[in-house]
Amino acid sequence: MESENIKALFIVVNAGFSTEAVEIARQCGAKGATIINARGTAGVNYKLSGINYEPEKEMILSLVSESVAEKIMNAVRDKTGISTPAHGICFSMPVEKMTLLNKTPEE
Repeated sequence: MESENIKALFIVVNAGFSTEAVEIARQCGAKGATIINARGTAGVNYKLSGINYEPEKEMILSLVSESVAEKIMNAVRDKTGISTPAHGICFSMPVEKMTLLNKTPEE
């Protein structure tokens, strides 16, 4: 990843579809991901028995090279995109700096 631009890739899907989105990302070359629970505010929010209902979402964050980000974004659009039950969206942002941590501390 050192030779290419690194991107922070965000995939946002309806709750319950993060496993599918992570698998798509791995098949395209992502090494790992972080899944974050989230709430959506777009669209129709309504009350049910006096309780506000806001759609639950899951956000997947992964640091990948620019070429891998393009592959993932195309696959997410095709397999879990806005017209599927996952209702997924995907975007990337440039990463200016990052630090990789060792899995085990060196002594």
